Amino acid sequence: MKIQVLFFGITTDLTDKNSTFFELDSNTTVWDLKQQLIAKFSKLQHLHEFAIAVNEEYATDDLNLIDGDVVAIIPPVSGG
Repeated sequence: MKIQVLFFGITTDLTDKNSTFFELDSNTTVWDLKQQLIAKFSKLQHLHEFAIAVNEEYATDDLNLIDGDVVAIIPPVSGG
């Protein structure tokens, strides 16, 4: 299956990309994708944590991804 991954904030600097496409096995979860992202973009491991949204909704690690999903990588945000 094929998904699109969008990067926001500092993750665009860490990956040198705004977006990319990933080919994944069926039954891939958000957690599996996180591991693949860190393997492909090793600088992401320096983030303590990042959120994932699938089709514009925050997703838990156990969510199964499906063909055509759009996944957003959202870094920690602080403000004042």
